[in-house]
Amino acid sequence: MAALPWDRSPGLREQLADFYRDLHEHPELSLQEFRTAERVAAAIGPLGFEVTTGVGGTGVVGVLRNGEGPVVLLRADFDALPVEEKTGLPYASSVRAQDHSGVEVPVMHACGHDMHAACLVGAATLLANSTEEWAGTVVAVFQPAEELACGARNMVADGLFERFPRPDIVLAQHVGPLPAGMIGYRGGPVMSGMDAVQVTLHGRGGHGSRPEAAIDTVLMAANVVTRLQGIVAREVPPADTAVVTVGRLQAGTKDNIIPDTAELGITIRTYDEKVRDLVRAAIERIARAEAAASGAEREPEFDWNLSAPILVNDPAATDTTVAAFTEHFGVQRLLPMPQVNASEDAGVFGASAGVPSVYWFWGGIDFANLDLSEVVEGGGIDKVPANHSPEFAPEIEPTLSTGVEAMVVAARTWLGRTT
Repeated sequence: MAALPWDRSPGLREQLADFYRDLHEHPELSLQEFRTAERVAAAIGPLGFEVTTGVGGTGVVGVLRNGEGPVVLLRADFDALPVEEKTGLPYASSVRAQDHSGVEVPVMHACGHDMHAACLVGAATLLANSTEEWAGTVVAVFQPAEELACGARNMVADGLFERFPRPDIVLAQHVGPLPAGMIGYRGGPVMSGMDAVQVTLHGRGGHGSRPEAAIDTVLMAANVVTRLQGIVAREVPPADTAVVTVGRLQAGTKDNIIPDTAELGITIRTYDEKVRDLVRAAIERIARAEAAASGAEREPEFDWNLSAPILVNDPAATDTTVAAFTEHFGVQRLLPMPQVNASEDAGVFGASAGVPSVYWFWGGIDFANLDLSEVVEGGGIDKVPANHSPEFAPEIEPTLSTGVEAMVVAARTWLGRTT
């Protein structure tokens, strides 16, 4: 593979850094990424991409045709999270917005999606400036609403593979708390499947001084939370992996009022469809049983409102891509990864198109600027600010250049060659 044409794009690194800082300072929640989509479309349009906006809501698709050859889909997400930023950076977000339920929340790019978008813009630029060295079609997909696990499905439902060239392979990446410049990889199952359910428990409200006249949903909810912890410990086979987390428990408005409802927000992570079905069924069984044990006169309600499939890397395609990474970056910058219990909807694209997917991680943390003694004494790597933390923000370099180059190297591995 020829050297990457950074020299044909003078000042590109600085432009991408400015682009990244702009996105970071102006984050937008899932399904609200209007300004971000405009910035992305304006960045890749002049490069020769055929740009379509509003795909699946706020998604952007850019198509660069360069003769006969394979079609390679490059994907980046660009939505932010309801997190209040605490990085102290000069370009930190102070944005507040209304979420999908109408509640005002702080907004931050706490998962690195701004870096993903900037890197794909950079990769698109380098590919557009080296068309004499490859043949085929690049489809750059900037996906909304990854954090709601619906953005990829929305784009597919909006005709992604009918309106635009159907890919032969899907390539995607994610920045995380690895050392900046490192690339993490894994073949086979990479990230867990995710399901989220909102459970509403029904009881009978009353005065806090007369619990005998009420059916206490707070106690009911507490028992459900405790009992749920037995699913993984006592129902999932030890050789399998699952996580059940109650991230939200809301009930009541005042300390002397027994509320008539309680709500639980539960997320599960699994790597196997049978285990997934087992855990889902167990959650509903436990909630119903605790409601019955409490004398509830109405069964719980279950809203399974979010779902992301297991993200699986095609083993052969991963081996080919990692070999190209090794040749370009050197073996010392490649890191085998364990399975990750977080979830992603990037796998929807490859699964829906029936083509291989390759998904990798790359590092954004400058460990040289961290007090490693504090990291070790304070609890190890888990104390390093990571994705979804209010203190997470990748070092711009070498993170940005590494992400751009990884995407270009991967794309060029699968595109046709002219030289």
